[in-house]
Amino acid sequence: MAFSVLSFEATPNPNAVKCILDRPISTGPRSFLNAAAAEGDPIARALFAVEGVTCVLMNGGWVTVNKRAETAWSAVKPQIKRVLREAE
Repeated sequence: MAFSVLSFEATPNPNAVKCILDRPISTGPRSFLNAAAAEGDPIARALFAVEGVTCVLMNGGWVTVNKRAETAWSAVKPQIKRVLREAE
């Protein structure tokens, strides 16, 4: 069930990035506004384990990840790719 990130797209929020995937990750919108909300979803839970991640939204072929302002995207993006690549 691994996913590949085809691209990262900027959003109006500098602390959010939209990850365009190689195939759908969900059949409808799913929002995880904190780590506790992600407990039932293994991919969302793994994304929250990435240092600095604060929110995860999934819909169709994309995932939007929010991070803390003090966390650099250069540290987060490779971890997002890893989590999605290793998804089961």
